[in-house]
Amino acid sequence: MSSAPDTKEREFAQRICRALDENTASLPTSTLDKLATARRTALARKKPEPVAAPAFAPVLAHAGGSFGTPRADAPRERVSPLRRLARAWPLVALVVGVVVVAYWEDVQRAKELADIDAAMLSDDLPLNAYLDHGFNAYLSRAR
Repeated sequence: MSSAPDTKEREFAQRICRALDENTASLPTSTLDKLATARRTALARKKPEPVAAPAFAPVLAHAGGSFGTPRADAPRERVSPLRRLARAWPLVALVVGVVVVAYWEDVQRAKELADIDAAMLSDDLPLNAYLDHGFNAYLSRAR
């Protein structure tokens, strides 16, 4: 299936070619000779197109898809929004998973800090003992 602009362009190009072919017969011979000479000169100056060796790349087939590479002249089919969403769900799941894990770790860290604060407040030592640098050194040696 070709789109409407492509069809209109092809029809326009065909009309131009037809008009040029019809009016070629009415051109003088000297003009035709000059055009033929210019064409031969242009073709002689044309650089050869580079020949590329075929490169083979692995193609993964998905369920419901065709096997192999698509033809170059095959029209591209439109992808529905639902199919685009189906293709994007792994990325969405990954992002949601990362957010959930980050939130869970944040909650766990807050619980750990709350437990440490509760232990410090319910301990027999006064809070000033924890502020003393010598006491911190004593605690690290005592372990």
